[in-house]
Amino acid sequence: MSPFALNLKPPYYAVIFASQRTEGDDGYAATAQHMAELAARQPGYLGAESTRDEAGFGITVAYYDSLEAIAAWRRHAEHTLAREQGRERWYQHFEVRIAKVERAYSFDRGAVS
Repeated sequence: MSPFALNLKPPYYAVIFASQRTEGDDGYAATAQHMAELAARQPGYLGAESTRDEAGFGITVAYYDSLEAIAAWRRHAEHTLAREQGRERWYQHFEVRIAKVERAYSFDRGAVS
């Protein structure tokens, strides 16, 4: 499975979530995995890319086909509970940005021409 969200055709939307974790897991890993699986089943979800460094700074970019799909995910009951836990336990700081992607391209050294 690729760490990249592949074959996305603009226009689409990117939800960019940059965060600094608090110390310790405290249930974070299991909840993050569950949220990723749940988000992938939501209408309008196109894919995601995520990384976190050893100091706890991470970026997740989730892609959606519409602003309505993003709003629906934000209203999802389990996602709402996870966001509350994030503020209480898991994040020192976070930033959320939503952007419309109008152009995208890629490179793959291993791809056959």
